[in-house]
Amino acid sequence: MVATSQTTGEGWSSRSAFILAAVGAAVGLGNIWRFPTLAGESGGGAFVIFYIACVFLLGLPLVLAEIFIGRVGQTDAVGSIRKVSQESKASPSWSIFGGVGAIAAFLIVSFYSVVAGWVLYYAGVMGLDLIQAIGAGEPFRGALAGESQEQIQQRLGDMFASPSLLLAMHFAFMGLTLYIVARGVSSGIEKAATYLMPMFFVLLVGLVIYGAIEGEIGDAMAFLFTPDWSKLTPQVMNSALGQALFSLSLGVAGLITYGSYIKEKSNLGSTAAMIAVADTSVALLAGLMIFPIVFAVGLDPAAGPTLVFQTLPFAFQTMPGGALFGFLFFVLILVAAVTSSISLLEVPTAWGIGERGWSRTKSALIFGIGAFLIGILCLLGYNVLSDVRPLGFWSLFENTDILDTVDGFTGKVMLPVGALLTSLFIGWKADTNLLRTTTGLSPLAFNIWRFLLAWLCPLAVTVILVTGLFPSILGS
Repeated sequence: MVATSQTTGEGWSSRSAFILAAVGAAVGLGNIWRFPTLAGESGGGAFVIFYIACVFLLGLPLVLAEIFIGRVGQTDAVGSIRKVSQESKASPSWSIFGGVGAIAAFLIVSFYSVVAGWVLYYAGVMGLDLIQAIGAGEPFRGALAGESQEQIQQRLGDMFASPSLLLAMHFAFMGLTLYIVARGVSSGIEKAATYLMPMFFVLLVGLVIYGAIEGEIGDAMAFLFTPDWSKLTPQVMNSALGQALFSLSLGVAGLITYGSYIKEKSNLGSTAAMIAVADTSVALLAGLMIFPIVFAVGLDPAAGPTLVFQTLPFAFQTMPGGALFGFLFFVLILVAAVTSSISLLEVPTAWGIGERGWSRTKSALIFGIGAFLIGILCLLGYNVLSDVRPLGFWSLFENTDILDTVDGFTGKVMLPVGALLTSLFIGWKADTNLLRTTTGLSPLAFNIWRFLLAWLCPLAVTVILVTGLFPSILGS
């Protein structure tokens, strides 16, 4: 006897509400922090162009595949895949990749909240600095006046060394995420997306304009869009490929879950395209926001993960209006983090509703508190548990702390496995007529989409999976 799931009974009020929420799910720290970091480390233009190609050849087909599954299933990820399997006369065991996605989302939100807590701390620091600037009658002065570059950079280390500070920020951020998810789709997630996403885009465009005026926009454009093909090494291509999937939140069943809340019939192909275009545009605009400022003050675009928390605060100190725009910059990242964390927590919450029959409040509390507790272990890995190596027996993770281990395992193993099984399931097992009627694609677009899912996506995702587990293959 095949297990059944109950519907969550909720839905988006309109197609535009779904698109806002889905874009919010995709747009997060991966776009604002990770993309500029990888672009800077990988030499700019060649990485960016290859990344864009990966988004539309690999990411977009998978976005549509996940939305399709949710639209047909009308319940949590596991139940939705099971329903598509039944209608396609395929094995219900395919639903396992919905479970992989739900577990991955649960683990990711646990450390994502910790990292977002760093953003919350810096938003507070920059906000207090702005208040002091206004109080001194200098609202348009540079940020963190009177602090040396060493002092600014030391803030990150001091934060890591304080378990109580990290815990307070993690608690505040996870509490906000849990509150929104517990309120439901229409009263919580949709309402948050309706207010936060327009705010996000206004801030993003405003900061891009600021960077263009006060920074070196010409140098940034040349860096981002002039390819030096000699820098397109196997490592860079693999990074771009992984970022394309990571930035669209693929493999964690988020779009399956959000797609299940679509009640009316609509053209899923154009909807998926809008999500992919919006997500990629945000990543590119993030580069045009950050790199003009970096080049204007002569800092290193390849600063790596410290770019946002150490390099840019110092850059804002040297620029007119740095106190104001530095604060707005961290508010922007915080908004992106909130919309993404909501979607991550919603995946296991929907599983609890659909598979276990729990109320939304109970399910959100169970998974929210569980993720919070795992997050505590992650943040303690920067101080009192800094010597702990959870997967130290595995050479790939023998030198990684708790947070980086959870991040690495989900990113290198669980997300690629989820994306691989999604592409194989839709590319080879899903019923063709069901796919045609639900997606609304033209015959040509449908054939291209199915081909990419059946052949190119599995090959590319397998490369990510294998090279992630065995990086020596790429000579790294």
